[in-house]
Amino acid sequence: MLIPLIAVTLVLGSILWVEIVRDSYHTLAHHWPPLYRLHVWHHRVFRPDLSPVSKEIYEKAHWYNDVPEAGVMLLLSFIPVAIAYGGNIAFPWLAWLGPVYTLGFLGAAVGRGLGIAGMDELTDATHKQGEFTSLPGQWMVNRTYHWRHHFDNQKAYYCGTFTLVDKVMGTALSLKGKTIAVTGASGTLGQSLLQHLHLNGAKVIALTSQSQLLSLEIKGETIPVKTMSWQIGQETALQKLLESVDILIINHGINVHAQRTPSAIEQSYEVNAFSGWRLMELFFHTVRTNEHKAKKEVWINTSEAEVNPAVSPLYELSKRTIGDLITLRRLDAPCVVRKLILGPFKSNLNPIGVMSADWVAQQIIALAKRDFRNIIVTINPITFIAFPVKEFFVSGYFQLFSKKSP
Repeated sequence: MLIPLIAVTLVLGSILWVEIVRDSYHTLAHHWPPLYRLHVWHHRVFRPDLSPVSKEIYEKAHWYNDVPEAGVMLLLSFIPVAIAYGGNIAFPWLAWLGPVYTLGFLGAAVGRGLGIAGMDELTDATHKQGEFTSLPGQWMVNRTYHWRHHFDNQKAYYCGTFTLVDKVMGTALSLKGKTIAVTGASGTLGQSLLQHLHLNGAKVIALTSQSQLLSLEIKGETIPVKTMSWQIGQETALQKLLESVDILIINHGINVHAQRTPSAIEQSYEVNAFSGWRLMELFFHTVRTNEHKAKKEVWINTSEAEVNPAVSPLYELSKRTIGDLITLRRLDAPCVVRKLILGPFKSNLNPIGVMSADWVAQQIIALAKRDFRNIIVTINPITFIAFPVKEFFVSGYFQLFSKKSP
């Protein structure tokens, strides 16, 4: 058992190492001017539809950027080889897979630089033109993911094959310049989200049932926030606004605590489940272009009540309903959908919460920037086990026994 494990570690480790070298080189190229003078050629090549500006610039970009990058990868790929032989590790020759793997990148870059016919189609998959057929990859870089590096934020989305380095650095999602609308904005968590999104460079919009204009207090300065008032059941009034929104955070909710009257049941489901579902569907209709598929997202606060008691039956039932609806709909969603699975934080809905809303908001944003699609923030360790298990089986059940949406 040990020998196969060593062999697999050498194979995967040698490949992962050169990919980390490539992504680190790319990151450095955006922060160190001498390298950026070479790398900027790569950013001069493509229009937003990923068509090259000219054949000449396309070829030069490979000589100035891709070939030097692959050369550094090749040089450093010998480190695992030296470790394998120097450490007397079994099957040290498997570490040579790293240099061989890297030679493929070097050869492809040279071929594209020479303008060999068809080389770009064979070896430059992340820059192919055409409609995006998938959402930004979570673990593997695809066209949709890499497009954002060119046309969303060049100081993010650095990875070339695996998204590991971006996840570690918090550059797998850029919030800078994004228009982000938050429902429940006048609540404790809503206000904290607005503040920390603003601090991350986002343009925030407050959606609230209250009539007063909202503002942020940052370092003693009062910053007005674009505020739109709306009511449950009037979601279509937000349709025009949603066209210009990049990220919609559905955060409003209600907790009727121990009530179980017909009106309490209706109110809980209407506010906690169906209103959010209607908003999400409205937002989905705004996703039409490649840019929308790459940049638009929905984040929905479903709560850890999906899997744990909340000492409030109707809160649990309604939150489980919206949670399952989201699990079902994101099988075919036209954009990224993130769940916010939050534990008890102190707010008007839950005055005995043990976490601060400000801390919760910071964790949500930090995990979103690392591209977590299910963002769990809680003090309850059971949730970190129970939710992924529940989500896996419920999602699998929905895939097996429902038809794909056209």
